[in-house]
Amino acid sequence: MIKKILVANRSEIAIRVMRAARELGIKTVAIYSDVDQCALHTKYADEAYPLEGNHAKETYLNIKKIIAIAKQCQADAIHPGYGFLAENPNFSYACEKEGIIFIGPSSKVIELMGNKIVARKTVAAAGGPVVPGTVDEVNDYETALKISAAIGYPVIVKAAAGGGGIGMRIAHNPEELSHAINQSRATAGSAFGNSSVFIEKYVEEPRHIEIQILADHYGNVIHLGERECSIQRRHQKLIEEAPSPVLTEELRNKMGEIAVNIAKAINYSNAGTIEFIYSKGNFYFMEMNTRIQVEHAITEVVTGIDIVKQQILIASGERINIQQKDVKISGHAIECRINAEDPLNNFAPSPSKIKGYRSPGGIGVRVDSGVFDSYSIPPYYDSMISKLIVWGRDRKECIERMRRALYEYIIVGPTTNIPFHKAVLSNETFIKGELSTHFISEQRALLDQTMEIIKQEQSLQEKLSSIFRDDKKTAAIFAALKTYIQNNAKQDS
Repeated sequence: MIKKILVANRSEIAIRVMRAARELGIKTVAIYSDVDQCALHTKYADEAYPLEGNHAKETYLNIKKIIAIAKQCQADAIHPGYGFLAENPNFSYACEKEGIIFIGPSSKVIELMGNKIVARKTVAAAGGPVVPGTVDEVNDYETALKISAAIGYPVIVKAAAGGGGIGMRIAHNPEELSHAINQSRATAGSAFGNSSVFIEKYVEEPRHIEIQILADHYGNVIHLGERECSIQRRHQKLIEEAPSPVLTEELRNKMGEIAVNIAKAINYSNAGTIEFIYSKGNFYFMEMNTRIQVEHAITEVVTGIDIVKQQILIASGERINIQQKDVKISGHAIECRINAEDPLNNFAPSPSKIKGYRSPGGIGVRVDSGVFDSYSIPPYYDSMISKLIVWGRDRKECIERMRRALYEYIIVGPTTNIPFHKAVLSNETFIKGELSTHFISEQRALLDQTMEIIKQEQSLQEKLSSIFRDDKKTAAIFAALKTYIQNNAKQDS
């Protein structure tokens, strides 16, 4: 069994991994940038070491520094979390070279599935459904024209490397195709150091559905059902739910079986996610995420299976102790990503100090977070504050509970997307489960509803402030309370 894990990440996911390790009796090590010196994950870990610097390249993306710290503290394993180095084959290989257990798949598998062109070929060879498109990368405009004409417009140009929707461009005609290819190449080269692109038929009214899998080193692979991840902006997920409101049991089993077969075909081990595009009864392989997902928590909630614990146990060389027939989906779960961003300003990041914080609670509510009152959200990393996860006996109850949880969630200081989540959870199209990845762009009233919610909340705050200002009795009560607290503080000291 692994004895000490260095978590090569920060904030919420670092704490999530450390919680699983603590339950298994495993020591944990945190790493931190200068701005993260007092971050919650550094206090939760058994040990913490500085990375020196703030920008991701010099800290959480610095393989040499992280490996050096792992050797210094004698960690026998590294968990990469998600983002940063989680899907970097060079990082996994560096661990393998130094004899450190990488809690994830092998470097060869990460590299294989990290290139979308190679992944498409691999999945097609394994009998998986792929979207019509190019088999190899597209090197010139003339070839792109022929391919696009053959499969029919609209088409989507994608970066061969990377993920998160970075580099995707849609073309509805030959004129747009040239621009899409140039833009996609430029973005891919800048973001991933690889400007290769390929072309697929653009699937209209698509839903983004993914299957969670677990695989050990002995060829045992199971799936834990699906997650619906269609509520996105700029290809970045905002709200996820499990199970999908559109899948039948038959379709769920079929997609799960294909996901398992893909994992077996590439000799996959550890936790992973097979992502599909679903449209009008058909589904196609999109990509594989060779890591833990941000939204893994909703699968944990509806299955009762701790996915991060399973990751650690698998990496320790243990067999999966769950059979496919034992996986049961109970109720419904929804996750809202609570971000420090302004939905009325094109979701621009809003990093700043949290001046007041109260998280929701009650039955069926889980908050995975790495922040606290007076914490300053740094501008260097992702703007996510927390993940708000809610469970209900069915989708209707789950939506109602999420509304209640969002009502309770108070964050003073940074602008957040909580009002936008409130608008989505009250949207009739969302309530009906009629989703697609274009939901936010098509539901134009969402931003107007968000603005109205913000106005109502500001009005309520102003009324409360007015009451406290004008009511002399209230002021006297608060003054007496303040004196009482100060006197008690002096006595305690």
